[in-house]
Amino acid sequence: MSITGLAIIYIILWWIIFFAILPIDVDRKKVEKIEGEDPGSPENPKMLKKFIYCTGITTILFYIIYLLMKFEYLNLRNIIE
Repeated sequence: MSITGLAIIYIILWWIIFFAILPIDVDRKKVEKIEGEDPGSPENPKMLKKFIYCTGITTILFYIIYLLMKFEYLNLRNIIE
C-alpha cells in the first residue's frame, strides 16, 4: 500500500478513536457558572491528555493493522473486489 493510503488509514483511525475517548473522564460539575455558557460543558475537558492517549492508541492499532496487511492476513484489495 502506498504512503498516501497508509496516511489516510491512520488519520481516519485517529479521528474514530478521538471521538470515542472524548467523553471519557469529563467532570460536568461546575464550580463557577458563567452566563451564556452551556451548563453541561466541562470546566476542564483535558484535551491534551486525550490527544496524547488517542495518538498512542492509534499508533498501536495502526501498527497491528499494518503488520496484518504486510503479511497478507488482511488484504484490503481482495476485500474491495
